[in-house]
Amino acid sequence: MTAVPAALEARSLTQRYGSLTALRGVSLRVEAGEVVAVTGPSGSGKSTLLHLLGGLDVPQEGEVWWAGTRVDTLDTQVRATRRAGQVGLVFQHHYLLDDLTVIENVLIPSRLAGQRDEARARDLLARVGLGGREAALPGVLSGGERQRVAVARALAARPATVLADEPTGSLDRANAQAVAQLLVNLAREERAGVLFVTHDDRLAAFADRTLHLLDGQFTESVPALL
Repeated sequence: MTAVPAALEARSLTQRYGSLTALRGVSLRVEAGEVVAVTGPSGSGKSTLLHLLGGLDVPQEGEVWWAGTRVDTLDTQVRATRRAGQVGLVFQHHYLLDDLTVIENVLIPSRLAGQRDEARARDLLARVGLGGREAALPGVLSGGERQRVAVARALAARPATVLADEPTGSLDRANAQAVAQLLVNLAREERAGVLFVTHDDRLAAFADRTLHLLDGQFTESVPALL
């Protein structure tokens, strides 16, 4: 039988910035339907890892694979097009477009992928507690509300992989739990691979397993607490 490719795979990633080595031969697999948390102190290489996994940068050494396709060797534009249809990104900053409504912001990735699933966008907004705010502009939203819009936007195109950088960092406890549960449900219901970076043990508890990054290397893998 042919092995099923992982939703996301990194093989021996090494990245240096001058004399600083941010990653030292890091490897990981995120299976379809799996939720993985990456923890570690500031400066441990977490942001560098996310940028490489999301195809926003290319590794100096090593390989990045999305659903069985190697992507770090692709042309920048080809990689960006593939990312629009396969990978949902949630950054610490929301990066919403201020002149577009909430629902128009959420629909951006699906439109780039050649879709326009407004029903899904509305459902996602409802699931992050923003039902009824579709016509609002980002300027009237709180910081936490904008971050929840950004989470909905990342999921709109039904990505095979979701990468999130502190997705609940600006949220109160109740909304943080709702977003964490949404990410888990996405993995379970749509067989997406989910990887998020966090300092929050409560968020990490939602993951199937947790990888700890220290000085550019994984030091341990621990099971979920829930």
